[in-house]
Amino acid sequence: MRSILREQSILKDELLDAFGQSLGERGLSLATVRGYLHDLGRLRGWLEGEAGGKPRDLRRITAVDLVNYRQHLLGTERLQAATINRKLQAIKTLFGWALDKGLVKENVARVVRFVRVAERLCPQGLTESEVQSLLRVAGQTRHGLAKRNYALIELLLETGLRVGEVTDLRVADVDLHDRSGVVRVRECKGRKQRHVPLSSTARRALKLYLKDRGSLRQEDHLFLSKRGGQALSLRTIQATVSDLARRAKLTRFAVSANSLRHSFALRFLSPHPGKLVELAALLGHESIDTTAVYIRPSMEKLDVDVEEGGE
Repeated sequence: MRSILREQSILKDELLDAFGQSLGERGLSLATVRGYLHDLGRLRGWLEGEAGGKPRDLRRITAVDLVNYRQHLLGTERLQAATINRKLQAIKTLFGWALDKGLVKENVARVVRFVRVAERLCPQGLTESEVQSLLRVAGQTRHGLAKRNYALIELLLETGLRVGEVTDLRVADVDLHDRSGVVRVRECKGRKQRHVPLSSTARRALKLYLKDRGSLRQEDHLFLSKRGGQALSLRTIQATVSDLARRAKLTRFAVSANSLRHSFALRFLSPHPGKLVELAALLGHESIDTTAVYIRPSMEKLDVDVEEGGE
């Protein structure tokens, strides 16, 4: 393969196919592989445009070329830093692979710096009083939906599951016992599975809801809509949480279903500071860097620090 690829101009289909195959062998998802190849295709178009439409040999691309492309993304296309960094990561990965395969003599992409991204603040979560207000309103829902909505809110707050993961849950995915319980997330990001423990309050709420459902089949969806017994959709869950937050008069920030995931993470770290590895496993994060956002300062904390600094 090496002799064939050496004859290929930058990012021809044969080289792209070989690179994409290598990404798949490393366990990257199909969506990630497609994203990398799309970004490299954009690089090819820019390089050929700079060369008057002529293809560029992979070995003749310089660090200056790549730095100029980075500047093009910043100044001409005016892309967000995160988008630019994703494209640069694809380029760096390509040249690292090409160096390993002997297709280039040096990794010229190594010196190209990522665009600095403004540090994200810690996501906002609900206080204990806000949690209780939300649960109280959920338990007062009319039209026979009180037990369902209460169980839904409890599950989101006590497990930190993504909304899409809750939508896909089946009755068989939940084990409820007197002193223990677990929910199995079968399909999530990265195509992995994980088990998340259920607290006593979540188990109690789910038991009451499922008992109210009557006859159950293991393959039935865990949460159903009122009409037709269809699986509760992602949008319906999002709308339900937003409506309950409005009725609970939670106005400190715009509460969404994702806010309950953030609340779970912050409530977990409060008695377990520094346990990011454990939290990442519960949340289904592939990288602990993603989980680290929960130990960053919040806007409220920055406001207090600024106020105290001025005294």
